[in-house]
Amino acid sequence: MINSSEMERPKLVLIVDDQELNRDALESILEEDEGYNFIFAENGKEAMDLIREHQNDLSIVLLDLIMPVMTGFEVLKALRADEQLKDIPVIVLTAEKQAELEALDLGAVDFITKPFDVPDVIVKRVDRMIKLREGQHLIRSAEKDPLTGLYSSNFFFEYANRLYTNSSEKHDAIVLNIEQFHTVNALNGRDFGDEVLRTIGDEIGIFLTETEGLASRIEADRFDIYCLPQPDYLALLERIQDRANTISPNVSIHLRMGVKPYREGVAPVLMFDRARAACSMVRGNYQKPLMIYDEDMRMQELLNQRLLNDLRTAAEKRQLMVFYQPKYDIQCEPPRLSSAEALVRWNHPEMGLVSPGSFVPLFEGNGLIGIVDSFVWQEAARQIREWRDKYHFTLPVSVNLSRSDVMDPTLIDRLVNLVESNNLEFRTLKLEVTESAYTENAQHMLDVIRKLRSLGFEIEMDDFGSGYSSLNMLSDMPIDVLKMDMKFIRNIEENETDRRLVSLILDIARYLKVSVVAEGVETKGQLEILRAGECDLVQGYYFSKPLPPGEFEKLIQKEIAIERN
Repeated sequence: MINSSEMERPKLVLIVDDQELNRDALESILEEDEGYNFIFAENGKEAMDLIREHQNDLSIVLLDLIMPVMTGFEVLKALRADEQLKDIPVIVLTAEKQAELEALDLGAVDFITKPFDVPDVIVKRVDRMIKLREGQHLIRSAEKDPLTGLYSSNFFFEYANRLYTNSSEKHDAIVLNIEQFHTVNALNGRDFGDEVLRTIGDEIGIFLTETEGLASRIEADRFDIYCLPQPDYLALLERIQDRANTISPNVSIHLRMGVKPYREGVAPVLMFDRARAACSMVRGNYQKPLMIYDEDMRMQELLNQRLLNDLRTAAEKRQLMVFYQPKYDIQCEPPRLSSAEALVRWNHPEMGLVSPGSFVPLFEGNGLIGIVDSFVWQEAARQIREWRDKYHFTLPVSVNLSRSDVMDPTLIDRLVNLVESNNLEFRTLKLEVTESAYTENAQHMLDVIRKLRSLGFEIEMDDFGSGYSSLNMLSDMPIDVLKMDMKFIRNIEENETDRRLVSLILDIARYLKVSVVAEGVETKGQLEILRAGECDLVQGYYFSKPLPPGEFEKLIQKEIAIERN
């Protein structure tokens, strides 16, 4: 990139003419402008040597056409054939009209007529061409990412749109991303990270010399490539991955790629949005790091957008519903209804019952899960109050607390107001937080949870065993209940390793002096193993699937009947 100090340096002018008189005359005309420095050549060969020597500093070449050893025409041809030299502006010196036309065809930018009898015109033409040259440098410096030499994002999409509009060829969109690049930078330093980016950019540049296309470093670790369709995108990814692997034997660099094949009528910006979506879908998948956007993905994307658009209406018009799955205390006989978990459902007016697996991860990824959570909290609190008033039976209910909820500065006040406005005890609204949320938002998460717990809320760690908590971390986490991930329960009747893992988790809970809820219990055999291991509570289809409030009431009625007997 050209900076202000470079712009203020004297302009270097090469004057090429076999007649010393002509060289002196041009120098005399131009030296009145103190902004010029001069070098000279007597023939084309000398000129080419000087051009190569000063290519980074040269502002302009004033070139005679008829010279011994190597003519001016030959110099123009040599410059045009050299990628590094072809943009240096050349003004030809001639008295022949036909020679002027031929020189312009070979790439000359202007001409000065011999004899040099109009000095002011010569000065103006040289000055104008040098300013154009400087302007081109400034534009090109803005066009390119200084680290990789690839296009910057604005220019990339401008040129991609031109290619899309003007080329008869079809082009595909590729998005390449580096897994956990921020971690690579943090562990190995910024200089190492820059070397990774340069190396990947260099390999992409080499690839583009083999096919029509262009590329950009769009963000810190994202590369976009717009190129002719390739026969094997996995081979291209492996090629760039192999190059990245050469950077250091001690650091693992993992790449992932999303591809949106050409489709008529789809402009580059939209193509790259879809390629980026495909690339995001293989985040963390080191076994299958390539995804090609297809019709199924397009339909899923349309569905996702529809759900995002309809969410607020769903909450306002109560299309969202809360089902309740009971939790039973299994350390008594018969097992007793102890509490429940609130689970959201969506009864869409056109799509019917939408699975939470279709919309909960979507809203978590788009920062809208707070709308769902807030709806569930309000419904659960209202339902606890309603059952208490109707049956004189207080059933605690667990609700989810997402990472985005914890970042809301109004969270504590909202939850306190919810409990107090329904005249509930704090312990009756249990708050479930996933294990991964503790590890990802460490200190802030711990501060908020400690405050909530000090008010009387009970805290459950959901999906325990699916994250990366260490015993040291667990000892610092303010929790009352561990919810054992259902993957540990699924095979405990047949698999000795899973039984041992369950036993270990129960031992950890005893060490921490917290209760354990086992999720996904479906058989009597699973129940008996958990009971023998002194697990406190279970939930799962063995007792009941999630139920709407009206059906759940039958479980409450049954529990009341047992108590009376």
